[in-house]
Amino acid sequence: MKYSSEIKNDILILHLEGDLIGENDGANVLQVASSAVQQNIKSCIIDISALRYINSSGIGVLITILTKFRNKGGEVYLLNPSESVKKLLVITKLNAIFQVIRSEDEVK
Repeated sequence: MKYSSEIKNDILILHLEGDLIGENDGANVLQVASSAVQQNIKSCIIDISALRYINSSGIGVLITILTKFRNKGGEVYLLNPSESVKKLLVITKLNAIFQVIRSEDEVK
């Protein structure tokens, strides 16, 4: 998996690409999220439009990020999941936990 991050308008934006299967990159993404929370960043947009696949470890990474932000009164948004990832979110009922958005502009 490839990832990049940026902070824009006090929002952490994570761009994930490839397969989120919780390997070393998963730990690195969690570190980026933890660092942002420590800087009082309250919102996180995870751009998953380029993710092909997520396994159970990858789901754990997303839930851990969500927990970190919500514990500080923040929120996590999933941006543009692919059809296959959308189906996974429905099957696992994570679509009821995460806010799924189509555009970064939906986050204020």
